[in-house]
Amino acid sequence: MTQHLAAPATPAANAATTTAEPAATSAATPAAGGAPDWWRDAVIYQVYPRSFADGNGDGMGDLAGVRRRLPHLAELGVDAVWLSPFYASPQADAGYDVADYRAIDPMFGDLTDADALIDDAHDLGLKIIVDLVPNHSSDRHQWFRQALREGPGSPLRDRYHFRTGKGSDGELPPNDWESIFGGPAWTRTTDPDGTPGDWYLHLFAPEQPDFNWDHPAVHDEFRSVLRFWLDMGVDGFRIDVAHGLVKAEGLPDMGRGEQLRLLGNQVLPFFDQDGVHEIYRSWRTVLEEYGGGRIGVAEAWTPSADRTALYLRPDELHQAFNFHYLGTDWDAASLRATIDESLDSMRTVGAPTTWVLSNHDVVRHRTRFGGLARARAASLLMLALPGSAYVYQGEELGLPEVLDLPDEVRQDPSFFKDNGQDGLRDGCRVPLPWTVGGSSHGFGEGGSWLPQPEGWGELSVEAQQGDPDSTLELYRTALTVRRDHPDLGAGDAVQWLAAPEGVLALRRGAFLCAANTTGAAVPLSTLDGLPAERRTLLASGPFADADALLPADTVVWWTV
Repeated sequence: MTQHLAAPATPAANAATTTAEPAATSAATPAAGGAPDWWRDAVIYQVYPRSFADGNGDGMGDLAGVRRRLPHLAELGVDAVWLSPFYASPQADAGYDVADYRAIDPMFGDLTDADALIDDAHDLGLKIIVDLVPNHSSDRHQWFRQALREGPGSPLRDRYHFRTGKGSDGELPPNDWESIFGGPAWTRTTDPDGTPGDWYLHLFAPEQPDFNWDHPAVHDEFRSVLRFWLDMGVDGFRIDVAHGLVKAEGLPDMGRGEQLRLLGNQVLPFFDQDGVHEIYRSWRTVLEEYGGGRIGVAEAWTPSADRTALYLRPDELHQAFNFHYLGTDWDAASLRATIDESLDSMRTVGAPTTWVLSNHDVVRHRTRFGGLARARAASLLMLALPGSAYVYQGEELGLPEVLDLPDEVRQDPSFFKDNGQDGLRDGCRVPLPWTVGGSSHGFGEGGSWLPQPEGWGELSVEAQQGDPDSTLELYRTALTVRRDHPDLGAGDAVQWLAAPEGVLALRRGAFLCAANTTGAAVPLSTLDGLPAERRTLLASGPFADADALLPADTVVWWTV
């Protein structure tokens, strides 16, 4: 699903690669095990398959490439891997238009590759979460294609939202709903005899018709799809547009024509309708049948954290993405407010709060926050918070957004449409650098589907491996400390310490964390409640406790 955040910030002055002095780095052993509540404090790594690693040398990432690079993720110390869509698809929206939910698109491999990937991940102690897209299918899905062939009156049309148009000849859309991609959320069909026909609903691209979740066949189909992948051995599902499945009865007009936003105090007749919760209660039953801590993760854009919490009641899903945190600026007051609101809301339903800084649809947080120093600091703050954290591929390398891709190489489907999106998601999807040299810096033997910028190899895994000042080693160390410290990971509260404006200081048992979001160092003496007897665990940039200063745009971890 597409959502764009603010434009990149002005680069911070201190953006050079720096890291902590005290904590030594070590190879982290994954904590993923058989515990049914593993997800409460899991660190989950998002793989965007086409950009992670290319196993067959065609320039496009694939499942074989992901499989080959799984040891990197195990050594990094994450608990689970979330794979963005790899299903059979015409790729009208980068795989979020699914033609067959039980098949792998040939560009990524086949079911044998998926089976081997799942087995290898489990052997390394890693869980596998796959994307599921239940709000809409591709217009190439067999149900939709047959519905068009059969014309009006086809029972398959009841599985989507087909409606007659308004106007004297049905020439106007059935209502005033807009697509998230801009323009009407309706496209008119042509009947088998060549005459203009009914309209169908698509909240996204015209190639993505919305399912009608009032139809029992849709419920049956997706319970079957869940079981198919659970039988393959997956450990959970990330549910795309989890808030969008149910539409208000009668599909009423919105009564206004402004461009839609996915966050905001909007009551929309097609988002966050109460009927979605019965669907997820049904899915929870399926997940419980399989045991072993199989989970559902909601991509739910809601007006508030309280509304998000409704998806996580004990008989529904397990986690939801915290988009409110992802959209929070590098500002102490704003961060504290979002953290408090998030923890308070999730506590009411007994669910863990999740934290995320980047993903495949937003500007990478290094660029969004204005430099590497802030990105590293934000990462340590996120990993200090109670609950579960999500890491987007390349985040552990400190990759910036690629802002200068020429128009002729762009691949984002939204870029080629006259719609409400800027179409610039390619900048966070440039294939990863694994080696210093080579035609694609180790991504694959056949180049890369998006060009990698000059100097990309200097940020590669090979270049950063073993360098104590690198962002890669900062992440490895942070995840080791997070796993080993008894007061980190799961939980639902923090104790705030008094701190000067622009600084956050929190305590969790014997663990302490301070974050300076300002552009100037502050005396440690201004952090009320910071014990004199303490040991530095890790810092996001150059720091010495003896200096008695918390540097600008820096986060420090201590234990007492």
